[in-house]
Amino acid sequence: MRILVKKERDPALVRELLEIWESSVRETHLFLSDGEIEKIKEYVPQALISVPVLLVAEDETGALMGFMGIAEKRLEMLFLSKTARGRGIGKRLLQYGMEHYGVNELTVNEQNPLARGFYEHMGFEVYKRTELDEEGNPYPLLYMKRNR
Repeated sequence: MRILVKKERDPALVRELLEIWESSVRETHLFLSDGEIEKIKEYVPQALISVPVLLVAEDETGALMGFMGIAEKRLEMLFLSKTARGRGIGKRLLQYGMEHYGVNELTVNEQNPLARGFYEHMGFEVYKRTELDEEGNPYPLLYMKRNR
C-alpha cells in the first residue's frame, strides 16, 4: 500500500472518492436514512475539492482503498472502501497524517461507536460533545484531541 497526496482533484478522482465515501457511510453510519445520505452526498464533492490536504491510499495495482482529508492539523474526513476495512489501512492513513501533518484533533459522530473506538485506540480523547451536528441535525458529535 502507498499513500499519495492528491493536489489535482479531477472529476474522475472525485467520483471514485465519492463512491468510497458512500459505501463507507452506508456501512458505518447506520443512524442515517437513505434520504439523509443522498442529501449529504451532494456536498461531498465540494469538500473533497476544497480540503487543503487530500491523501489517498492505493494498493499495488493503483486501486484506491481509502482517503483522508486534513485542514490545519485537524482530521476532516477518513473513509475506507468496503474491501479495505479491517486491514489496518485506516490506522496507516491516520498515523501518516499524525506524523507528516501533525493531526491532533477530529470530530466523530457519537452514533458511530466503531469510529470512536478506533480513534480512542489511536490516542484521541473526547473533550467536548454537542447534541447537534454542524448542520443542526440531531446527530451528536464528539470532539476529540490526541492525548499522547
